[in-house]
Amino acid sequence: MNIEVRENSVVISGYVNAVERWSKPIKANLRGKMQSFIEKIKAGTFSNALKRNSNVKVLLNHNAERELANTENGTAQLKEDNIGLRAEVTITDAEVVEKAKNNKLVGWSFGFYANADEVNQQDTVATRTVTDMDLLEVSILDDTKSPAYYGTSIETRSEGEKEFEIRSTVEETETEQREATVDIEKLANLVAEKVLEKLKVEPRAEKVEEEPKETEEQRAIDYSSFEERIAKLKLSPNNENCAK
Repeated sequence: MNIEVRENSVVISGYVNAVERWSKPIKANLRGKMQSFIEKIKAGTFSNALKRNSNVKVLLNHNAERELANTENGTAQLKEDNIGLRAEVTITDAEVVEKAKNNKLVGWSFGFYANADEVNQQDTVATRTVTDMDLLEVSILDDTKSPAYYGTSIETRSEGEKEFEIRSTVEETETEQREATVDIEKLANLVAEKVLEKLKVEPRAEKVEEEPKETEEQRAIDYSSFEERIAKLKLSPNNENCAK
């Protein structure tokens, strides 16, 4: 979320929600059963929803009485790109401008009706892909409406056969960013240590067996067997010439 404070207004821009990216675990009613699952929005779903609704409202904390901007009068611009649903909103509400100045705006959220989805099982985790929706509103969240965890969360209430669903994205705090950086550094140091350990291992020298040195007696020629073979050749009937 990028916040640009001007004299009597504030311009807020950023991604409301990404497409084709799995959420953090959500615990909610899925196909009539309360369970935990992960979810993603199929690419193109936001674009189709925006075509059907020319007046998407921008609210504060999903409060219908606190409309800050809308797409109909141009104070809010919503568009899906290859990353997700991107918003740019110009707000003149004095309270929101003050919250922006005091860094009390924490993230985006959006409310929708799911018209179609695909539910599957991935290992032991249920997955849901939203393939069609009606996008009703986008909300800016302040520090009083921060979800229990960062990423995607859900709230639902029954309205006829469908449920109105809310997804919220809140940016990481400085502490969490710092902890994430520390984790990355720890991993990098561990990898470096393993590489160094591998480099320090010297290749095992192959043992070369030396040939035994011959003694003078071993080097002496043994003629005894040679004389016996000569004697046999002289006595052989096939070697008449040798006998002569």
